[in-house]
Amino acid sequence: MTYRSMQLVDTHSHIYDPAFDADRKEVLDRAIKAGVSHIFLPAIDPTCDDAMFSLAAAHPELCYPMMGLHPTSINDNPSYRNDLARVAGLLDRPPLGRFYAVGEVGLDFHWSRDFIPQQTEAFRFQLELSIHHNLPLVIHTRDAWPEMIDILSHYKNRNLRGIMHSFAGTYDHYQAIRAVGNFRFGIGGTITFKNSTLPEVLRQIPLEDIVLETDAPYLTPVPFRGQRNESAYIRYVCDRVAEIYNMPAEIVAETTTQTALDIFGLKPTNVLQ
Repeated sequence: MTYRSMQLVDTHSHIYDPAFDADRKEVLDRAIKAGVSHIFLPAIDPTCDDAMFSLAAAHPELCYPMMGLHPTSINDNPSYRNDLARVAGLLDRPPLGRFYAVGEVGLDFHWSRDFIPQQTEAFRFQLELSIHHNLPLVIHTRDAWPEMIDILSHYKNRNLRGIMHSFAGTYDHYQAIRAVGNFRFGIGGTITFKNSTLPEVLRQIPLEDIVLETDAPYLTPVPFRGQRNESAYIRYVCDRVAEIYNMPAEIVAETTTQTALDIFGLKPTNVLQ
């Protein structure tokens, strides 16, 4: 890959995951070399929080934490209300001074539909937290688009904003979400997959309405598909998006970076190597 002087933002990376324990410093160095200026860290559940906090504390100008409870962390979890209370308490008293979003939260019925009431309760609870704290949301949706749109429609006039993480919906889903809040759409490694239908959807969406992400260590883009993902690979996402929009990758980087930083309430930085 030819590195260009571009600033990129990875809006979604689990780089605190144990998958990076052996070489996290090198992974961060590669991300910076690739032009990544900000890496946003979505929370999953209490078992991940300490690792996320440690990473953000060690790299405060690169790694930015969120707080939330992932929908699949509610399944088979009799203590999910205690976990939600912990999320609320941490948002009230951020250990590092600030969280940048409520996330990742949402609905995921892919593995089971037995916990729809619990996931719905938790999602609504965390929507209220985002409103109370005036924070953007980072929303996970899998096999739950009708339910997601229905819930968000009830908050239409409550100034919801944020990112629909790893967007894999249709243009109709895009329109429905944009109608209920100030949302942008996270595009990651799946855009590079040969059989992905997302390029056809993306051509109907303004560039200003998307942001880039990796979801590392998951959803690795081509040509590394099947291997561990990392934030440096966001370059491949950017290049593929540029092909789809038929414009220079530098324009995609500049536009998506500005959109991402606006969402999270930050200003661009000059950290390119």
